[in-house]
Amino acid sequence: QLAYIVSGILILIGLLGTVLPVLPGIPVAFAGMLLAAWVGGFREISVFTTVLLGVLTLASIAIDFLASALGAHRAGASKMAIVGASLGSLIGLLFFSLPGLIIGPFVGVMAVETAKGKGVREAGKIGFATWLGMAIGLALKIGLAFAMLGIFLFALWY
Repeated sequence: QLAYIVSGILILIGLLGTVLPVLPGIPVAFAGMLLAAWVGGFREISVFTTVLLGVLTLASIAIDFLASALGAHRAGASKMAIVGASLGSLIGLLFFSLPGLIIGPFVGVMAVETAKGKGVREAGKIGFATWLGMAIGLALKIGLAFAMLGIFLFALWY
């Protein structure tokens, strides 16, 4: 019984972590789902369903890494600008919480690109493309999180 409560808490924390970047969202939710499947002997939530949820978790991790990088790359960002976006995200989150996470990647890309000699306008365009990639990635991750929850609940109750 306690394991199911812990499982539910992990799932809720994971879902919150999908939009609040302090936590590794979907992997935490998956851990809760895996715990529930394991405690139930993989009867209600089968091994197949658990593997499917694991694959969706891996897809969410890939989306996390690729979304902003693809947005930056399509706008002509340098590899260092992508590093700047990552550092901007981290620094923004640490010092300014959610607003910092939203603005940080943009500022990080702009800082790197202007330091490399690009104009503010071009650096801003690249920064916006990076931010847009991250926003699209977040939307995809939220969709995956709710798809996983739906699959989990369907397997559990039907």
